[in-house]
Amino acid sequence: MQEPEKTNLYLVPTPIGNLEDITLRAIRVLKEVDVILAEDTRTSGKLLQHLGIEKRMHSHHLHNEHKATTHLVDRMKTGEVMALISDAGTPGISDPGFYLVRECLKNDLKVECLPGATAFVPALVKSGFTTDRFTFEGFLPIKKGRQTRLQSLANEERTMIFYESPHRLLKTLTQFKEYFGGERMVSVSREISKMFEETINGTLDELIHIFTTKAIKGEFVIVLSGEKAGKASSAE
Repeated sequence: MQEPEKTNLYLVPTPIGNLEDITLRAIRVLKEVDVILAEDTRTSGKLLQHLGIEKRMHSHHLHNEHKATTHLVDRMKTGEVMALISDAGTPGISDPGFYLVRECLKNDLKVECLPGATAFVPALVKSGFTTDRFTFEGFLPIKKGRQTRLQSLANEERTMIFYESPHRLLKTLTQFKEYFGGERMVSVSREISKMFEETINGTLDELIHIFTTKAIKGEFVIVLSGEKAGKASSAE
C-alpha cells in the first residue's frame, strides 16, 4: 500500500477571539510539527501555553517573509515539517503566508491548509446580504491607489467585504457614500467571536451617523451590498 504524501507545510488557522474556536485537528498538527512559524511569537506563545503545547517557534512576519523564505524552504527539503500561524485567523488572509506558500509549491513541497477561523465569513453570513457571489477586498490602500480601487468597484453587483481599522472606519464609510451613495446598505461587524462582538446594519447614511456619535473600538469587517442587478431591467 502506497504511503500518503508527506505534508511539508501546514497553514493552521488560529482563533480570532474566542480560544474555543481552535479545532482539534489544528491542536494535533501544532503538537506534531517540528517548528511553528508565528507572526508574533509573543502572541502565539500565549495561545500555545493555553493549549499546553511546547514547540519551537520562529518569527515569520511581513517584514522578514521574503528574506527568511529561501532558508525555510531549504529546511523543509531536508524533511522538517512546519506549521504557519498568524496572530489570528487563517494565514495568508491579510496576513503573511502567500509568499511562503508560493515558494513551497515552486519547489514541489506539499502545502496543506486546515479549515478554521476567519473574520470575513461570519460577517458576511450575519449581514443578510446575498452570499452566492461576493468579492473579498481586504484592506483598501491607505493612500496611493485607494480612489482607483473604489472607482473600480462603483458598479460591482456582488457583495463586497472589507477589513478596516478603528481609526479609519468613519473615513472609509464616508468615502463609500461618495462612491456608492448614502442609501447603499452596509453591515459593520466588530470584535467577531470576542466578548464585545457587535454587528450594525443600515444604510451608509445611517451608519455614518451612528459612528459619528459612537466610540469606535476594535477591528472591523465591513460588508457592503452590491449594486442592484435589476437596475437596468427596471428602466425598460
